[in-house]
Amino acid sequence: MATLDECRAALDQLAENLSRAQGDVHRAAALDRSLSCLITDLDVVFVGRLSQGRLQGVALAETPEQGAEIRLALSGDDLVALVAGDLPFAQAWASGRVQLQAGFRDLLRLRSLL
Repeated sequence: MATLDECRAALDQLAENLSRAQGDVHRAAALDRSLSCLITDLDVVFVGRLSQGRLQGVALAETPEQGAEIRLALSGDDLVALVAGDLPFAQAWASGRVQLQAGFRDLLRLRSLL
């Protein structure tokens, strides 16, 4: 099971990856939306903001973030594997290992990340 520190490092790496992204990935991430990431096996929530193609202000939430515009839920191991490129997002999402909740327009825009 991934630790809290490993999950934080994976989210920091994701933020770095998004900041260097180009093309369709950069355009898909160029939203201005609040984001939450529930790590199901650790029962913790990280929050941040997608803005101008970057994931910014990632922090451990004091309380569960119900109002985030984009919400992810997954295990710590799956988060680490996704960011490392060992688990394809589309496969994880289709199998229910990753849950993604967002508005319909955001889902359409984020589909290029799948």
